[in-house]
Amino acid sequence: MSVRVFVPTPLRPYVNGQDHVELPARTVGEALSALVAQYEKLRPHLFAEDGQLRSFVNVYVNDEDIRYLKREETTVRPGDSISIIPSIAGGAAGGSGGSGGGLHPGGSVGAPGSAHPEGATATLDIAPSLRFARNWEEVTLSPEEIRRYSRHLIMPEVGMEGQKKLKAARVLLLGAGGLGSPLGLVDFDVVEFSNLQRQILHGTKDVGRGKLESARERILDVNPGVEVELHGARLTSANALEILRDYDIIVDGTDNFPTRYLVNDACILLGKPNVYGSIFRFEGQASVFYAAEGPCYRCLYPEPPPPGLVPSCAEGGVLGVLPGLIGAIQTNETIKLILGQGRPLIGRLLLVDALKMRFREVRLRKDPACPVCGERPTIRELIDYEAFCGLPQAEEQARAEAGAVPEIDVHEFRRWVDEGRPIRVIDVREPYEWDIAHLDFARLIPLGQLPEHLRELDSAQEYVVHCRTGGRSAKAAALLRDAGFRKVWNLRGGIKAWAEEIDPSLPTY
Repeated sequence: MSVRVFVPTPLRPYVNGQDHVELPARTVGEALSALVAQYEKLRPHLFAEDGQLRSFVNVYVNDEDIRYLKREETTVRPGDSISIIPSIAGGAAGGSGGSGGGLHPGGSVGAPGSAHPEGATATLDIAPSLRFARNWEEVTLSPEEIRRYSRHLIMPEVGMEGQKKLKAARVLLLGAGGLGSPLGLVDFDVVEFSNLQRQILHGTKDVGRGKLESARERILDVNPGVEVELHGARLTSANALEILRDYDIIVDGTDNFPTRYLVNDACILLGKPNVYGSIFRFEGQASVFYAAEGPCYRCLYPEPPPPGLVPSCAEGGVLGVLPGLIGAIQTNETIKLILGQGRPLIGRLLLVDALKMRFREVRLRKDPACPVCGERPTIRELIDYEAFCGLPQAEEQARAEAGAVPEIDVHEFRRWVDEGRPIRVIDVREPYEWDIAHLDFARLIPLGQLPEHLRELDSAQEYVVHCRTGGRSAKAAALLRDAGFRKVWNLRGGIKAWAEEIDPSLPTY
């Protein structure tokens, strides 16, 4: 008997690019064991060194989380699908984080053999009653506003009452980047050229300009009646409660794990709904985390992955229209919460595959042991989220690794090249990055493939290793030195520094 295991985009490079794998198995554990036995490079992304499934990797049988079934012992039957859903930060810098990152695990909701145990957490069929900071009943609509919103006013689900609620509502968006385009505004970043294909709030004229000012100008141009408040700061444990307190709904468009957990915990402490969205390449996620009515982000992912283990959108890319698609879904959920209409995404995780144009969902459950929204919460105030996510330790380790490998800057490297020094240059980026820009005298060996090519390299030769900005090449240089190569240099700043300081004809990305 075989089952189909769906593999999310970030993990597909480890399974030869496949989006699913057919495997014989009677249980989830057998399927995952067979999967990593067949694709050994996938193992560290799913399992810790002790053989346990990683805490930031969730596995579903159809639409049910195996944590609430029999975990790896959960049986599977013909027609069942197993979906792997690891946490992804993603995004491209903007806001307290900017745009988020996410993935779609596949899976078939309601497929034959779907596990629906008794006592499963029910999702809400009616939007929860929202507590407004301002009394919407006192709001009036001007004749101009009635003309502007006429298509809303003739909808019975909205009407005059609903439009007054929309006018009275105070919504805070964390990140004025891609996911922020339908909303707005906490951000500290500036507009870059790489933002423009996906962040429709900004234009070419805004490059180098603060995202908050650019976003406010665009929003007011669309609708001068919107009150835009700007918070030009990075969201931290010191200011989060103060900034979030005066808003009715929080929309999370961040791109990093520390801020994502910070937003989650702050919303729970303040009793605010958290409208979540994340993106990665062609795939996205959306949900509403509202502890008063359902699970929170920690219920889905109790712990973040170790720094550097999962890719961001800056590393893996993102389809330009996807932030707008997920952002529009977040906006729709926000409007539903304000109106008190429809079925919100509380207790449901919506999964979007833009490449196949497929929408699916899986159930989310409230974790009774959740440290912030569970039955006996242990987190009653905001904590150090960078420490929680292991960033200080990772930065210290990165500095130690970088210090162990000699570096060369692009100007000295150019002098070596011009002098005809007998050096060999290794580019450890991916093939699609090589296609964007490369040095003609370099050899492409992606970092993940470097161990397999060590025997082809002469340890007596002198090597300069580079990547995009120097991080991956530092790891590659350390790997070479550990393998006995003594004449190894890491190119500081990578090919980006070479393009900016030596050869402007090379494109940067």
